[in-house]
Amino acid sequence: MTDARRILVLWDIDRTLLYVGDIDRQVYRETFAEIVGRPAERLPARGTGVTMPLAIRSLLLDNGVPETEVPSLLPRMVELLPERLAAHTGDLREQGVLLPGAVAALKAIHARPDYVPTVVTGNLKPNALLKLDAFDLAGFLDTEVGGYSSDNDHRPALVGVAQQRAQAKYETVFSRANTVIIGDSLEDVRTGLEGGAPVIGVASGKTAADELASAGADVVLDSLEDVPQLLDAIAAATGGRSR
Repeated sequence: MTDARRILVLWDIDRTLLYVGDIDRQVYRETFAEIVGRPAERLPARGTGVTMPLAIRSLLLDNGVPETEVPSLLPRMVELLPERLAAHTGDLREQGVLLPGAVAALKAIHARPDYVPTVVTGNLKPNALLKLDAFDLAGFLDTEVGGYSSDNDHRPALVGVAQQRAQAKYETVFSRANTVIIGDSLEDVRTGLEGGAPVIGVASGKTAADELASAGADVVLDSLEDVPQLLDAIAAATGGRSR
């Protein structure tokens, strides 16, 4: 199928599909201590959706690392972060949780032959895959065509990254008209507004439904539990039919 009615569905991961608690912050602690040689006293804020490279930059600066040292330390931390998360694979499975409705929503979208489900995430690609694999979610997504902070630390740019990858694989031009983002944070909304995709906000994270709407989300859902409502929202955002 190569017509323009393919819909590229870009899922956020953290606090939209799953929640890993304090594991990401523990990984930041371990990575900082190994690279910088002392404990981090201040950690990145929770649930913001900011890309990992930018979070690491803030982590370094907020803990007194001179700005002149950041360009040399940041790439080393980016390289080490997936290794550190991989060491916590068991913790991801034991401490992490799937969010309500996530699996049913993923299954329903994956079952649609006209939908291309993948991710646009602030995670580095290896970290994203570790999280998805820990919850057996990767099979519902074409992770090959996703946009990750490994590609660009400016999250809105990842929409275009995913669109180009999907276009090459599926022989369909993806634009604002046939792309949609599903996410929980203000950063997800900004990614759509600046990156060129309508946004379905899900109030499953730290951002309330009215905040997501005020920020510019095209549709806001309380959760992913009502799958028909989600499919209707995708159709409304992309001008297509829901089922």
